[in-house]
Formats: sequence, C-alpha cells, structure tokens
Amino acid sequence: EVHLVESGGGLVQAGGSLRLSCTASGFTFEDYAIGWFRQVLGKEREGVLCISSSDGITFYTDSLKGRFTGSSDNAKSTVYLQMNSLKPEDTAVYYCAVTPMVTRCPRPPYLYPQFNVWGQGTPVTISE
Repeated sequence: EVHLVESGGGLVQAGGSLRLSCTASGFTFEDYAIGWFRQVLGKEREGVLCISSSDGITFYTDSLKGRFTGSSDNAKSTVYLQMNSLKPEDTAVYYCAVTPMVTRCPRPPYLYPQFNVWGQGTPVTISE
C-alpha cells in the first residue's frame, strides 16, 4: 500500500524559511510525479508544484516561483519543498500527493482528482 508522510511544518516568522519533507513508501521510488499542495481552512486546496523523476519541477502557482522550490532524494524516497521568504499568506496545511505509476506531472485544471494518494498534511504558520 502506498503511503506518504509529510513533516517539517511549524511556526516561523515572516521572512524565514522552512523545508518540508514528503517520505513515500509502498512503491519503487524511481519513477514518480509527486505534487505539493496547500490548503487554508475554508478554501480550496491549491497546487504548489510537482516534482517529476522525468520532467523536473512544474509550478502550479507561478507566483511562488523564486521563493519556493522542490527537490528529491531517491535514496531516502523523499521529496522536499523548500520555502523561503515566507509570508503570512503562506500559512496553510501543506500536503503531498502521488498517483503511483504516473511519472509526468499532471496539468491543470482539476489537479486534485489527478492525485489519488495523499499524505496527512503538515501545518505551516507564518507570523507577522
């Protein structure tokens, strides 16, 4: 069974940085496309970016380019979301998601249903 576990969230002051981790199990971590999403309570889940073993990084929210980036460590079956120059509006629960056997990042619209395994989320709070 495929599982994703996020970690690394927490409380950070505006202007700070965080690196979130998403560790996968239950599939061979060689060919994958893992997405990062975030959700504010009461709002729709928003795509952040996707990390593909074949295509690299695809941003789902262009305004985050320059502050957010993704990376991976296949030996640890883990992808990362590096977030810099954080702002209060980045406060959200951050999720990673995957559809096993899919190696190219899904394209909008309707990203949410294109990923069928989700982690439990890790909360990120950015204070003023």
